[in-house]
Amino acid sequence: MSSIFILNIIRFFLLLAVQVFLFKNVGYYNVATAFPYILFLLLLPLNIPNWLLYTISLATGIVVDMFYDTFGVHAAACCTLAFVRIIVMKLTVDYEAHETLATPGIGEMNFRWFFFYSSVLVLTHHLTLFMVEAFTFSNLHYTLISAFLSSIFTEVVILLFSLIFYRKTKR
Repeated sequence: MSSIFILNIIRFFLLLAVQVFLFKNVGYYNVATAFPYILFLLLLPLNIPNWLLYTISLATGIVVDMFYDTFGVHAAACCTLAFVRIIVMKLTVDYEAHETLATPGIGEMNFRWFFFYSSVLVLTHHLTLFMVEAFTFSNLHYTLISAFLSSIFTEVVILLFSLIFYRKTKR
């Protein structure tokens, strides 16, 4: 239990540092930006209580908002991600087949499941993030293109991180 807690704290600070010091300055013509910090929320244990998931998501979003000088945009997107994560988990995971504190990564699940799971959550996060940030429908096509291209960019970065730190676990 404590090793999972310590691993998640280390993962939080590492992904936050990578987000703030590297990916804040990396983008493609202000159209595509990667947000790999959400990998921390994706890899939280399967059976985490909902109230704790929402609290961690809100705190993560607020911390990122402090570094990006946005007022609750990332917090709203992270809470939306937590909501959709709960729904996706209920629809796709057989909790009896996995241990209590299993992490929904490539090692515990399979690649196809992780790709679907992360794609849905990344797209949800980015649509919320860019729609709340724009807060208008006047340039809806630009907002949707930015959200979609940023989702692809983030998904590629998340898959690379997941494959780099891939550990095969016993199923």
